[in-house]
Amino acid sequence: MTKKRIVLKVGSSILSDGYEINKLQIQKIARLISALRERYDVLLVSSGAVASGYTLLKIDKTQITNKQALASIGQPLLMESYRLEFVKYGIITAQILVTGYNFDSRTQTRHAKDCVDTLLAHGILPILNENDTTSTKELTSDLIGDNDRLGAYVTHYFDAGLLAILSDIDGYYDSNPKHNPDAKILSHITQIQPDVLNEQASPNGYFATGGIVTKLQAAQFLLKHNRSMFLSNGNKLEVIQTFLLDSKQISGTLFGNYYF
Repeated sequence: MTKKRIVLKVGSSILSDGYEINKLQIQKIARLISALRERYDVLLVSSGAVASGYTLLKIDKTQITNKQALASIGQPLLMESYRLEFVKYGIITAQILVTGYNFDSRTQTRHAKDCVDTLLAHGILPILNENDTTSTKELTSDLIGDNDRLGAYVTHYFDAGLLAILSDIDGYYDSNPKHNPDAKILSHITQIQPDVLNEQASPNGYFATGGIVTKLQAAQFLLKHNRSMFLSNGNKLEVIQTFLLDSKQISGTLFGNYYF
């Protein structure tokens, strides 16, 4: 039976422990994906290169050239961290670095998808990340280059049905929970109001480049292409696991309709 294809996006706010990469979180993500692969073909979009680089070089990441340097140091460290955890489950990992420009070219997009198709056919886990060393859009916090948007592009252009974003929030609320203690999570959304898509992004973590706005923009992109997105807390992995393996939504926000 052909497995459904999904994309799992893990943000820096989940992978970094304060100012450095959190190896325990890598272990938990590997365990989760190992379980998900019993039912799905999984692609992983992972932030964390800059945070990994910071473990070896303590420089100001707010300067673009410094962030590029940290990313170039940290990307191989991040991949090695993943490799060491996934090998415990007999899973081989593959690195794919992309930029928004790759999706502007039909030829480049097709070649990248062919590569992903081949990897998945052989049971290999593709791990994708923005090429921070050359992608100035993401480095200057331009929303187009954010990994939330990258996850949406990967989901659409690589023919996945669902993007699951693991963030540091429980879902999308009806109001700002930081200002309103009575704010409630919206469990299911099929339409996003245009005004919220143009608000300024407000990343929470030291290494984060997005915020709720970039996630809504990613969801809007997928809704336009008849695909879905699920937003949940990456510190509560039982939410995404229950959603995908038991077809039950105990928390989080589903954008669109996803049929298991």
